[in-house]
Amino acid sequence: MPTTLTINGTDHAVDLPPDVPLLWVLRDEIGMTGTKFGCGVAACGACTVHIDGQAVRSCQVALGDVWGAVTTIEGLGTPDAMHALQQAWVIHQVAQCGYCQSGQIMQAASLLAETPDPTDDDIDAAMQGNLCRCGTYPRIRAAIHDAARALKEA
Repeated sequence: MPTTLTINGTDHAVDLPPDVPLLWVLRDEIGMTGTKFGCGVAACGACTVHIDGQAVRSCQVALGDVWGAVTTIEGLGTPDAMHALQQAWVIHQVAQCGYCQSGQIMQAASLLAETPDPTDDDIDAAMQGNLCRCGTYPRIRAAIHDAARALKEA
C-alpha cells in the first residue's frame, strides 16, 4: 500500500518499503536532488530537511517513521523569492563547492525558527553537526546573522 508524504506542500504517494531512508525517497523516487547524500550516518548534515519544522537527517529517518510534512531546500523559499537565508548565502558568497549548503541552510532555518536573534554561540551550537569541507564557517555565521535581521524587518 502506498505511503503519502506531504513534501513542500504537495502530496506524493510512494510505494516503497517503510525502512527506506527518506533521503532516497526524496532523491530517487521523487527527484528532489537538492538534499544531498553525504555520509549516510547522520554525521555530516548534508541531508538535512525539516519534518514539521524540525531539522532532521533524512538519511536516518525511515519512510515509515516520517511523522509530518517534509520541507526540503526546494521548498524553503517561494517560486517568486528566495528565503532570507538563501539571499544571505548569496550576498556572503558562502558556497565554495556548495555540496553541504542545502543542509547548512536547512539547519540554519530551523535555528532561526526557534531562536530569531541568535548569538554566535547559538549559531555554533546549532550548526556544529553540519560539516563544510571548504571551511566557510565564518561566512555561514555572518549569513545567519544577516538573515535573522532580514526576517525581523520583514
